[in-house]
Amino acid sequence: MGFGRRIGDTFRVPGRGLRRTVVVLTVLVTAVATGSAVALTAPGLLGSAGAQEAVAMPVPVPALGGLPANAPLPTASGLATALDAVTRGSALGTFGGVVVDPATGTPLWQRSPDDALVPGSTAKLLTSAAALLSLAGTEHLYTRVVAGATPGSVVLVGGGDPTLTALPAGKDSVYPQPARLGDLAAAVKKSLGTQQVTSIIVDTSRYTGPGLAAGWDPADVAGGFVTPIEPLMLDGGRVDPGAQDGTRVNDPAEQAGKALAKELDVDPANVSSGTAPPNATVLGTVSSASISDLVEHLLETSDNVLAEILAREVAIARGGEPSFTGATAQVLAALNQAGIDASGAVLHDGSGLSTGDRVPPRLLGAILAVAGTPPQSPHDTEFLRPILGGLPVAGGDGTLEDRFGAGTSAAGRGVVRAKTGTLTGVSSLAGVVTTADGRLLVFAFMSNGPNPADARPRLDTIAATLSRCGCR
Repeated sequence: MGFGRRIGDTFRVPGRGLRRTVVVLTVLVTAVATGSAVALTAPGLLGSAGAQEAVAMPVPVPALGGLPANAPLPTASGLATALDAVTRGSALGTFGGVVVDPATGTPLWQRSPDDALVPGSTAKLLTSAAALLSLAGTEHLYTRVVAGATPGSVVLVGGGDPTLTALPAGKDSVYPQPARLGDLAAAVKKSLGTQQVTSIIVDTSRYTGPGLAAGWDPADVAGGFVTPIEPLMLDGGRVDPGAQDGTRVNDPAEQAGKALAKELDVDPANVSSGTAPPNATVLGTVSSASISDLVEHLLETSDNVLAEILAREVAIARGGEPSFTGATAQVLAALNQAGIDASGAVLHDGSGLSTGDRVPPRLLGAILAVAGTPPQSPHDTEFLRPILGGLPVAGGDGTLEDRFGAGTSAAGRGVVRAKTGTLTGVSSLAGVVTTADGRLLVFAFMSNGPNPADARPRLDTIAATLSRCGCR
């Protein structure tokens, strides 16, 4: 069964347009709409993925000039000449990479494409793709309050939404369109009328296993990288709701329960953990932004908590165990079932924080190549397109805001769009770029060993080289 039909008939999710970001989305949207990315097969990358006759898409109105419909394709020899000069030597340590034409799925340049390296946060591309394949992009994550088993008790049931905030309306969170705890409390009060809430039970039974993955540094909580993964938290566990990289709490679900207690005038000493009674009456519900919007946000900001949450939601959707082990197994299973060859990948988490993770450059390139492909039949949708919308813009936003600023890498500003990955001794960059001739290409470059302060500028230069390259 072809990849497009499998997604269309089995895992189809409602499509949504790309976020219109200045410069780069003009390139990406127009490339797909004009037919410069038409085939879903990727020989050597997508395994058994098949192709079907493409269906015409509505042509968007670009803010800037679009790509040529028949932009010249770089040759393998031309790319080798351009890239070998900036990828050889010891400065990149153990290095692997691919450059792929998403229109045909053909690898145009490769260096150790099957060698699995530590990916850092480019592992979030795997989690994001699996989430979009397994969950409806228009679906949401829900937080509920239900009636408890005894009079005056209510149960706060975590439904996996890490964006829930206690901030009042009008106050910005780090997350898009967050659910508000105040709205949830107001719904509870309305449902109960004159009945007073005297105790709150916090139900985190949606997820299982430890909150921190094996190999994670507990100092990462104080460092602002992550919080224990629970299905209930406020602002991704941040102490300061507006600080993207601020310190996190060690007990996110308990803190959420105490915040609801404040909203409902309940003594915080009367907040405890437990589970909701079967078929309990729902007193209030609030929801997150859509899964597609959450994917875009986690890629742009490299949000570790959001990635781990979505990995667990993938596990639940596919009938697996919502733990680190179950989530990572189901992420890889979702990719393989969709025809994206995930062989060689080893995941210990969904965010890429673990130095035990291993991903081959070929897999990163395959995911991005599919994301840049138009729908293949009336039953298909832009199921992976939000991945492109979430990639940071070189020199513009997200984790690339302060990169591509000087020297030879500056040519990539506003033209390169890519997910970053950085750990001690780990640097990776995977995304899309437009060549000097207007051809959209997909790339993935991974470096293990050197200090990121040295390797990242080299990766930026390699991506910028592609943007300057006609390479014919």
